[in-house]
Amino acid sequence: MSKNTKKKKGQKPASQSYLPIAQIKDGVVVLKDGTLRSVLLVSSINFALKSEDEQNALISSYVSFLNSLEYPLQVVIQSRKLQIQPYIENLRKMQKEQTNELLKAQIGDYGSFISELVEIGEIMSKRFYVVIPYDPLSNKKKSFWSRLQEAVKPVSSIRLKGERFDKRKEDLEMRVRQATSGLQSMGLQVVQMDTQALIELYYSTYNPDMAYAQQLQDINKIQVEQI
Repeated sequence: MSKNTKKKKGQKPASQSYLPIAQIKDGVVVLKDGTLRSVLLVSSINFALKSEDEQNALISSYVSFLNSLEYPLQVVIQSRKLQIQPYIENLRKMQKEQTNELLKAQIGDYGSFISELVEIGEIMSKRFYVVIPYDPLSNKKKSFWSRLQEAVKPVSSIRLKGERFDKRKEDLEMRVRQATSGLQSMGLQVVQMDTQALIELYYSTYNPDMAYAQQLQDINKIQVEQI
């Protein structure tokens, strides 16, 4: 048995092979089963501080929003330790550029105070996401055989044939617009996550400790191993 053969047998599969994600492009998550996902970052509302009339109005808007949906939604809430390092680094940069010695010392003291406060208090940040799926089989506007044919296509065809991806993305965007409109009617701020934001989201989700210690670089500067 050659050394190359032994080396190939000893190699472990990449962690990507265990994830359901095939690729992320154009602000869309493509899963290995051929379905698509868009993710919305949504603001929150302090329901307890609202008056009774405002609470009833919010509940009514939420019920109307749910009744208007013809597809499932996933609501994800993530709590993470507050990432203060970029802010601290910005303060250090300002401190170096400051010519006034008194202001330079105050910026340094302020940065140390913030870092210690976050570390001791274990301050957490909370973010809310709405995941919108698209499955070719769920598109009622197309015939059953057309939807079935799209569903059984392998992921490799999705990578190679951009036309099929564009059609599915167009159907997904219609759902995104509908969901965005419904959420905004409740006074929520909604932002559709782009490719960079999606990669950072899944990176921090699957590697929470590593993501806190080491931030992800710009995707244009990252070499991604192809499966």
